[in-house]
Amino acid sequence: MPDPLSQVIQLLRPRAVFAKGISGAGRWAVRYSEFGQPGFCAVTEGRCRLAVDGEPPVVLEAGDFVLLPATPAFTMSGFEPAPPTRIDPKTAPTPDEEVRYGRQDGPPDVQQFGGYFVFDAPDAALLVSLLPRMIHIRGVPRLVQLVQLVGEEAARDEIGRDLILARLVEILLIEALRSVPGEAGPPGLLRGLADPRIAASLRTMHADAERSWTVSDLAREAGLSRSAFFDRFARTVGVRPMEYLLTWRMAVAKDLLKAGGIALDEVARRVGYGSASAFSTAFSRHAGMPPGRFMRAGVEPHPISAAGQLG
Repeated sequence: MPDPLSQVIQLLRPRAVFAKGISGAGRWAVRYSEFGQPGFCAVTEGRCRLAVDGEPPVVLEAGDFVLLPATPAFTMSGFEPAPPTRIDPKTAPTPDEEVRYGRQDGPPDVQQFGGYFVFDAPDAALLVSLLPRMIHIRGVPRLVQLVQLVGEEAARDEIGRDLILARLVEILLIEALRSVPGEAGPPGLLRGLADPRIAASLRTMHADAERSWTVSDLAREAGLSRSAFFDRFARTVGVRPMEYLLTWRMAVAKDLLKAGGIALDEVARRVGYGSASAFSTAFSRHAGMPPGRFMRAGVEPHPISAAGQLG
């Protein structure tokens, strides 16, 4: 049976854009405004502070990994008070070499690899909303190694670079997300997959999106009564079962339409609609435009500055 987490990441279509060494020494602090794209960092030496808006501040240590799927505003700093340097990652110029904050000479107090990537999926925001807002993982050396590989590959200018980076970022995402203790996290996909009953219904939806599912059908797959399943799914995943199913179907539909070469009635069939007209009505309500116009227009990611790394 399909793995919903892997399917969501594949459908998000992550594309590596920027990765660079980052260090700090002495008195330093940087304040980044909201960015919206996924940012990450792995600390390889030393320690620093990270305060993400809406989350409790944390101390990052060597071996720590942080992923912000939609990068809200944040402040990163050393441990001595310092006025923050304000940076707008959407307009700041791209650094050509390792970024150094604070004292420019001598050994750094912290060393990390940081970067960001973009999701090429047309429905990225909806899928990202199913993931934790901030992921902080300690004691998983493989994540630090993967970030270093991303940084090394990003610095190269060789054939196959973009494909390798895309695959490395996919692996990085899967490794990070499966390292999160889902049962203790906020409502979302990871917490749903950590609940054996709810995970059964999620896998069923992902395995057979074209089936005309009802809440009662999904409850039977989960081995729960209809009311118990509905309440447990909404509490665990953060949305009602049919809302999740619609989100997944429309994400799949947008991916198929963007790829092109598939008749509208076949797209409709693959996402559980009995006719192209019924699908068009549902799609227009969800996307704000009919599928034909969506397919003709295409959806391209907005160009962004490469200064939006976490750090």
